Amino acid sequence: MKIVIIGGTGNYGKKIVRQLLLMEQQVRVVSRNAEKARALLGSEVEVIQGDILNRKTISTALSGMDGVIISLSAMSWKLIRKMRRIEYDAVLNILDEAKKVKIGRLVYLSAYKIRMDVLEELGIPEFGRLKLEVEEKIRESGLNWTILGCAPMFELLFTFLSKGKMMVPGGGYNKVVSISDEDVGLIAAQTVQRMDLGGKRFCLTGPDAYSFPEVAAFISLKTGKEIKHRRIPLAVLKIATAILFPVNPFPRYLYKSLLLLNNFPKDESGRVKEVHQLLLDTFDYQPTSLEMELETRLKENRLIVRK
Repeated sequence: MKIVIIGGTGNYGKKIVRQLLLMEQQVRVVSRNAEKARALLGSEVEVIQGDILNRKTISTALSGMDGVIISLSAMSWKLIRKMRRIEYDAVLNILDEAKKVKIGRLVYLSAYKIRMDVLEELGIPEFGRLKLEVEEKIRESGLNWTILGCAPMFELLFTFLSKGKMMVPGGGYNKVVSISDEDVGLIAAQTVQRMDLGGKRFCLTGPDAYSFPEVAAFISLKTGKEIKHRRIPLAVLKIATAILFPVNPFPRYLYKSLLLLNNFPKDESGRVKEVHQLLLDTFDYQPTSLEMELETRLKENRLIVRK
């Protein structure tokens, strides 16, 4: 197949590209800097230079393609002001152009599970509304679509770890689901080639859910070095967001993400094994466990556990 990945140089996009190449598929990506994209992804990947906010770029990228994978995120200091344009307007343009060229498959990477009841209770309903609106447009598109709701990457579980301490804003006492970015890449690559998965939404998660104190204890056990879990009050970050908002709204979005993280629904984390089993029944892959992720990080010297 000829597959174009919109967001192919992002965290998930890079993994998807690699898996598709291993499956000997023809891969195209869009990048504002073609030279950097080729250096990152390799010479086997066709790179279309342009901006996804440009309708002509999207039209060129989809031309002659059998499938498209959309993996877009504006959750960064640099892009946050363009969130609606990137995560909504650009996606709608992709849908329109995909219909024009009769794209056979469309895969959209979304949030794990958007619960408006939880978001409204936390006072941040706008945090998930954009994704819900996009998903509704995809369902109405008439395309052969599949939505993949991705749990946070394993990276999140190691983000707050440094020199023997795990300093977590809010504490992270609720269990949260998570998944390896490699698993997301493999599942997405398989999904775009599966015509039988049209009209379905899958929640992508690893085998288990963990709280941050549990992760700290797990790392301590496996490495033999004590990792001390510490809670940083979320109020500290909330004050910082008020100060920095005139400069950049990213800290406010980060605060909302952490608020949601600390209030991850217990009924969702309690269903993790059931949800994960559906993935095992549907896709052909060996899931990455937290232990496997830890071993990889230690082997690659990407984890500092000393005091």
